[in-house]
Amino acid sequence: MTLFLRLYCVIWIALWTACWSTTGRELPNGQNVVSVEPIEVPNESMYPRFTEPIPNVTVRVGRDALLACVVDNLRGFKVAWVRMDTQTILSIHHNIITQNPRISLSYNDHRSWYLHIKNVQEVDRGWYMCQVNTDPMRSRKGYLHVVVPPSIIDNMTSVDTVVREGNNVTLVCRASGYPEPYVMWRREDGQDFNYNGQSVAAVDGETLTISKVSRLHMGAYLCIASNEVPPSISKRIMLMVQFPPMLSIPNQLEGAYIGQDVTLECHTEAYPSSINYWTTDRGDMIISEMEIVGGKYEAFPVDSGYNKFMMLKIRNITKEDFGFYKCIAKNSLGETDGIIKLDEIPAPPSAFTTTQKSILDNQTIRKKGQLQNTQTNDAITSNFQGEVYGEQIRDFDFDEDNSANAVALNNLVFIFIVLYSIICGYYILLV
Repeated sequence: MTLFLRLYCVIWIALWTACWSTTGRELPNGQNVVSVEPIEVPNESMYPRFTEPIPNVTVRVGRDALLACVVDNLRGFKVAWVRMDTQTILSIHHNIITQNPRISLSYNDHRSWYLHIKNVQEVDRGWYMCQVNTDPMRSRKGYLHVVVPPSIIDNMTSVDTVVREGNNVTLVCRASGYPEPYVMWRREDGQDFNYNGQSVAAVDGETLTISKVSRLHMGAYLCIASNEVPPSISKRIMLMVQFPPMLSIPNQLEGAYIGQDVTLECHTEAYPSSINYWTTDRGDMIISEMEIVGGKYEAFPVDSGYNKFMMLKIRNITKEDFGFYKCIAKNSLGETDGIIKLDEIPAPPSAFTTTQKSILDNQTIRKKGQLQNTQTNDAITSNFQGEVYGEQIRDFDFDEDNSANAVALNNLVFIFIVLYSIICGYYILLV
């Protein structure tokens, strides 16, 4: 009520001094106020009336805002827009009073009066009043709600962090916005992580404190700020956990036979990344010869985060290659090694090669050809010479089984003839 009385007094004094004039005066605070004389109407029904309340408006910072005031039966009365919290007169009827260049006025049919605010800033947030210069003054008010999407305050937020395994670590993320942003933490890969003894997918709050951090905590974490004003924003923070090298060997004993290729394997974990290499049982460092055609050794690592897989390929094993091989990993925090023994095993029985099989097949064909030559008569062999002889031999496919069948058949015919002759002779003698 006090605010309304103040505004009323300001306008009343201005009306008396201006007396229907639209000339302005410069206030100490820089506001140019244009006065309008109040009008007294004896009949209440002839007074202007607001047909609807001024709706509250929510707008994102940087956008444009529009406040609407609808008055019926305005007649000769005048409409003014006022910023209530600062008691600033923004407009009177068709005139803009404020010196704020972002504010403008429009109207329609002497009934709808619109206050435009371009490129809304947070300072524009507050109550706005539309009033008519009746006696007493009539007014309506609406609230301009200016929202601000979240943003990360970089100078108050943690950067990439390195910590020794077993220590505690705290990551901080500060965000600004309106309404106040809600902040949460999660791993970039979406995996759950151990948070003070519990497996969690996300942690709420501006701080993330991990007790007794381990290498399993290593990775990228996202600080995500949101306040229901899109878009949400995030910052990526890397957590690196330092620890000395650790080594494991899948197979400490490998077997191979002479002439075989074999691959030895070691697994290492370390941060900072370790220097890995192989040595023989005599302590000689093995130099990879992977770029040399036919090289004896090929050493190649496979990286996966803080894990490394050390591979040593030995080609064409000889007697001298059997023995012990050592894989070694070093970083600034320590050193470790492991030993693999390479033993000789008997070579598996070798199978016939294609060349050997073809030689045996040729020998079999030659034997069959010799057998056929011994079973053919002289008349046939005398009629074939040179290449014709060879082609004819390939056309016949005699084998030992067919020859035996022919002999048996001849024997049966001979026996039959003999028996037939005996029976015929016996019959003649009897007759």
